Amino acid sequence: MMKLNPYLNFAGNTEEAFRFYKAIFGGEFSSIVRFKDMPVAGVPIPKKDENKIMHVSLPIGNDHVLMGTDTLEALGQRLVQGNNVHISVHPESKVEADRIFAALSRGGTIEMPIADQVWGDHYGSLKDKFGVQWMVNYTPPKER
Repeated sequence: MMKLNPYLNFAGNTEEAFRFYKAIFGGEFSSIVRFKDMPVAGVPIPKKDENKIMHVSLPIGNDHVLMGTDTLEALGQRLVQGNNVHISVHPESKVEADRIFAALSRGGTIEMPIADQVWGDHYGSLKDKFGVQWMVNYTPPKER
């Protein structure tokens, strides 16, 4: 079944925000990756940003995940209230991810083209023609 999850952007205080959410909702982080742990190809991350959060996920209930990241000026990102929320859609196949990405991006602006990523997922992000920000992320099944 396809899932939709909120993805929040912060101006350098993602870790603080997610510790706050964890204290409220409980649970444990299913993922927490710092920029120093997952280098962006060809883009040097300034020393001051190395410990900032590239990705964090906090499962809430059985089927929902709150996710987030720090925006980095070094990557050309700038947080403006209103661009700090994405809808993250998780299709069940790579073909479906490509179809959804192509359809949502028609008339919109592609932020990151959908492609296989270094972390193993097939991922892309965009703003649709209505100004809604989307992340399309297909995670292949783990090999046993």
